[in-house]
Amino acid sequence: MNEERPSAETAREGSGSERSEDDHLAATRRAVIAAALPHIAFDGWSDRTLAHAVEDAGVDPGLSRLAFPRGGVDLALAFHYERDAALADDLAAADLLGLRFRDRVAHAVTRRLEFVAGEREAVRRGVALFALPHHAGDGARAIWHTADVIWNALGDTSRDFNWYSKRATLSAVYSSALLYWLGDDSPGASATREFIGRRIDNVMQIEDVKARIRGNSFAAAMLKGPQALLDRVRAPGNTPADMPGSWRRRH
Repeated sequence: MNEERPSAETAREGSGSERSEDDHLAATRRAVIAAALPHIAFDGWSDRTLAHAVEDAGVDPGLSRLAFPRGGVDLALAFHYERDAALADDLAAADLLGLRFRDRVAHAVTRRLEFVAGEREAVRRGVALFALPHHAGDGARAIWHTADVIWNALGDTSRDFNWYSKRATLSAVYSSALLYWLGDDSPGASATREFIGRRIDNVMQIEDVKARIRGNSFAAAMLKGPQALLDRVRAPGNTPADMPGSWRRRH
């Protein structure tokens, strides 16, 4: 018995249907996030806030359940990723070639905080939510995603262990800057900008030390074994950028 295969036209229609559904979900998330922000100060990133936001935004409750299957925590994550997307667009349009590399990184971290400058309470409630043990993984992935957005925007092409070390280091810089910023009452968050500069300078000092070690023949020989193991690590391929990469066996 011959099995009927979907025609190319049917496949295109299916693909268009999927895109249409994704567009609806994206529009739903944007509308609900905007409607949720006034409620955050009272109810945090909770299911109660989500319910109020869905009603205020006038979106279909069934569609909102698809957009935020885990309720308030998915609402908080959608808010974070939406601001990451805004940062990516902003950095893509910015002319940073005249800046030193450390200043490009500082600019990117500062801009990410500026995108939530008027939403400090929402960020504060998000930090509290992702500090809970059962949501800590979501919070770590969100910060990693921000670091990944920044490195991609700055033209990072590393595909080895450096892909991970760069994002891990920047995740630490951004998360510490975020916590500092939450308590910063200086005009224009000037103290936060100075803090970011100091943290990045610290990271650059570490990179200088690593470069000197690589230039030392004795140290290079001592690290040859560990380096051989690290050389097997590869950045993710077609998997999402905020997920673990692959361990490539050498034959």
